[in-house]
Amino acid sequence: MSELTARPAELSVLVGRCVRLSRRNVDALLTSLLLPVILMLLFVYLFGGAIDTGGAYVTYVVPGVLLLCAGFGAAGTAVSVTTDLTNGVVERLRTMDVAATAIVGGHVAASVARNMVSTVLVLGVAVAIGFRPAADPLRWLAAAGVLLLFLLAVSWLSAAFGLLARTPEAASGFTFLVMFLPYPSSAFVPVETMPAWLRGFADHQPVTPVIETLRALLLATPAGAAPARAVAWCLGILLASMVLAALLFRRRVA
Repeated sequence: MSELTARPAELSVLVGRCVRLSRRNVDALLTSLLLPVILMLLFVYLFGGAIDTGGAYVTYVVPGVLLLCAGFGAAGTAVSVTTDLTNGVVERLRTMDVAATAIVGGHVAASVARNMVSTVLVLGVAVAIGFRPAADPLRWLAAAGVLLLFLLAVSWLSAAFGLLARTPEAASGFTFLVMFLPYPSSAFVPVETMPAWLRGFADHQPVTPVIETLRALLLATPAGAAPARAVAWCLGILLASMVLAALLFRRRVA
């Protein structure tokens, strides 16, 4: 088996397989698509009136909900990778000349596709309840690029978790950290309102600069150093996760 170089044909076949599996798993698909929307509605209508962000709370909270979408989608990636390892799918693929990157990359691509659909759904609901972005086409393109880079990073990280886990249940637990990170960040409340000890963590974790970048791009406000920090975090996580996934795949199938 070629460990690193995936041919376009085999990658296309495995991506198609993972997308079909996602469509057939209706419960997980509905959860990944609808839960972020439900959480946004809960935050806006239950807590929004009690949280002062200097403007409409729906305008403040949308970037954070978009990153919650990534966390939910990533959980499914880890579980799918572990399931393939435990039910013999990878063993069957090993008998063919299929690259490791194609096997894992299929799950990552399906995760990104699910998350993009969820993102469009969240944005549509947000506009319906009062979100009014001020971005021009260039800012929309930049926001989409940052979000896509983040989705790739967390999807590859979750795939690495899936390769590390021994059961699908354990894989789901591994991704709790990815889903938890938006909460101690600027996603739902300004960092300045947090206790000093928590503020330090919120300021220096990867999710906060991504959220601040998306918020600045969508609302056409100054972004400061957030975009550079966001891209650095995402590229670092992406590269480290891809290398880790390759090493873990080699260890698991050896």
